[in-house]
Amino acid sequence: MFISVLDLFKIGVGPSSSHTMGPMVAAKNFRHRVQSHLSSITDTSHLHIRCTLRGSLAFTGKGHATDRAILLGLHNFAPQQLAKQNVNELVDKLSQLDAITLEDGTSIRFTPSKDIIFDRGDPLPEHPNGIILELLDQSDNPLPDQTPFKPDLSLLDLPGTQLLTETYFSIGGGFITTLSKIDQLVAPLKMEDSESCSYPFDCANLMMRMSADSGLSIAAMKRSNEIERISETELNDGLDAVWEAMHTCIENGLNAEGQLPGGLKVHRRAKLLFNQLKENPQNANLNDWLCAYAMAVNEENAAGHMVVTAPTNGAAGVIPAVIYYAVNHEGATQDQVRDFLLTAGAIGGLIKHKSSISGAEVGCQGEVGSASAMAAAGLCAIKGGTTEKVENAAEIALEHHLGMTCDPVGSLVQVPCIERNGFGAIKAYTAASLAIRGDGQHFMSLDNCIEAMRQTGLEMSVKYKETSLGGLAVSITEC
Repeated sequence: MFISVLDLFKIGVGPSSSHTMGPMVAAKNFRHRVQSHLSSITDTSHLHIRCTLRGSLAFTGKGHATDRAILLGLHNFAPQQLAKQNVNELVDKLSQLDAITLEDGTSIRFTPSKDIIFDRGDPLPEHPNGIILELLDQSDNPLPDQTPFKPDLSLLDLPGTQLLTETYFSIGGGFITTLSKIDQLVAPLKMEDSESCSYPFDCANLMMRMSADSGLSIAAMKRSNEIERISETELNDGLDAVWEAMHTCIENGLNAEGQLPGGLKVHRRAKLLFNQLKENPQNANLNDWLCAYAMAVNEENAAGHMVVTAPTNGAAGVIPAVIYYAVNHEGATQDQVRDFLLTAGAIGGLIKHKSSISGAEVGCQGEVGSASAMAAAGLCAIKGGTTEKVENAAEIALEHHLGMTCDPVGSLVQVPCIERNGFGAIKAYTAASLAIRGDGQHFMSLDNCIEAMRQTGLEMSVKYKETSLGGLAVSITEC
């Protein structure tokens, strides 16, 4: 299997890779399909676009800005384009429109408050994050007005001509697939042919054998696989851009204050914590710094600002926090940052291949758990750990996240998500330290731990998989 490190680490915007970035990519893709389909349509005056969200996207999509993402995608915006824009102002402007305008000037009716349907019925059987987009001809049966976000689901059976439809699935980390291609996925990612890779490891045990046979580190093998597709300069530039975005995100978060959007009235804390640590560094410890850095990222994510999927937005703070600490407190070099990202990317690819990084599929063990394993592996590698110790570090970090639910309060990526990233970073650092001091031999393999996560996710109630129907999301009481 092969998944590029530059695909796993994608620069975009918050608050969610599966609920914001993926749906935006899907909507933009559908817009292009509509444009291609217009050549077969003579009268475009009654065209209409409708979007129906299913499963986790319906239950928590409002809090995760899925409706905003659909609006932006249909207006031809992609996540990476928005990284340095004021997204709130852009959304406010686009929300006033009742149509989208295609490249050839064709106007198609679309009013987000009426045409995005949050269908809380049964999820689609193929995946819990479903998006149904339709191009309709409503010349004989115009759509009646709906109460915003409380639609009459009988509208799904309205007479009229369906000219084009596509069902998309947002499968985690900003990746999408379609109904026709989802059967080609391998839990749950369509992989590139690994036969073209010099080191086509698809499990941790094979990765270790290839490393032993070649004498190469995980980062070196991953680099070799990458430069069979792009130049080494492109790879290094891409890795540097990812780290620059992560670094910028931390710095932005450490300098921001105020209340996060969404209605929970959660206040940013990273700046206050960071200032306390700077004023009294002799009383600051590793855990304090890691929490400040990780929380800074996830407060930026909660605000809808620029983040890097690492491997998801909900877990975006773990890896940047560990790298930032290594650079600013331990003198890690640019080459070490690249090796960190390559090693973390290799481990993240294995987890995505063998299980999932989607909270809607396996709970937060697949998000913060995966991020912590990736960070532990990267840190262990740049501290001189052998391949066996790197694998051990990843396993230790993942093992101690097994069973973690995804239960965001108010459908917002704030409580417990922001603090959870700090603890994920702490566990990553601890796992790397334990592995470095060991001999690489351990009882539970990373492969077995990933399988345990997959099985746990399968058996986990849907209430605890990004639907906000259980756990902390329903445990708020007033005394």
